[in-house]
Amino acid sequence: MESLLAGTTLSNAIPFRVRPMLATLVREPFNAAGWTYEEKYDGIRILAYKEGQSVQLLSRNAIDRTNSFPAIVAAIRALENSTLLLDGEVVLFDKKRVSRFQLLQRGGDQPIYAVFDCLYAQGKDLRRQPLAARRAILERSLRPEKFLMTSSVLGANGMAAYRTAKRKGFEGLVAKDLASPYVEGRSTLWLKVKVHQEDEFVIGGFTQPAGTRKYFGALLLGVYDGAKLQYAGKVGTGFDQKALAELHGKFLPLIRQHSPFAKRPPGKSVTFLAPKLVAQISYQEWTADGMLRQPVFLGLRDDKSASEVVRPGAIA
Repeated sequence: MESLLAGTTLSNAIPFRVRPMLATLVREPFNAAGWTYEEKYDGIRILAYKEGQSVQLLSRNAIDRTNSFPAIVAAIRALENSTLLLDGEVVLFDKKRVSRFQLLQRGGDQPIYAVFDCLYAQGKDLRRQPLAARRAILERSLRPEKFLMTSSVLGANGMAAYRTAKRKGFEGLVAKDLASPYVEGRSTLWLKVKVHQEDEFVIGGFTQPAGTRKYFGALLLGVYDGAKLQYAGKVGTGFDQKALAELHGKFLPLIRQHSPFAKRPPGKSVTFLAPKLVAQISYQEWTADGMLRQPVFLGLRDDKSASEVVRPGAIA
């Protein structure tokens, strides 16, 4: 705690902490006057607090990630403003400059902080100001460099922005009302449209390995409907030997006798787990009976709690 507070004084302390504003999923792209359309990133949501020389990075569920991204911390510390509260996504891009969550999981490369909002600057609370004003302050405050960037605006026309996102292979786009204040939690003032399917799922168990595979065969996935965990199918691809071993180690303390799902999944060689871990999964579509089609495991998420994981389109 002392290291986080180093360089902080009463004059540059930010007097509040926030929960991030979350976009509501809509099924179809649209165009509306007075809205802006930004690239949807596939990374880790981070709120960055700069208070003098102190910088703290918090995930969407308030996990402290300051030590995880030292280069980003140093870049924010070097900004001219003595106080800043930034909202954005920590990302890694592939060779086609498409953000990929699984690249963050592998580590190695230095990630970039793609910033899309500014909630506090130079002693002023900006949350009630319209997004257009906050974005202007952000662009004046942020000095783009190797580890910092402002989020990419795809255009003022939603349909054209969607076509751009689809052509470039982005995960999707986020549409934002330029007149909107910053509202904590889920809001319809920000809407997201997906180009390809990728979501979070709760891991509720695993099957036994077959053939030459070690540790486990497939993961049993679920989403919450109220207090009940509904089975959504199995994923058996997307793992290398390192991932199989690391995941199995995380599973061992979570093993339980009874199924966490509202209805027991089919199959006999199943080991059930306490529903604590959240997986990022890409997939083609949902089938008519509520199962995932062609799912692929991308990685674990520690920035989202299992209780938040609901069927896409539902409100957490």
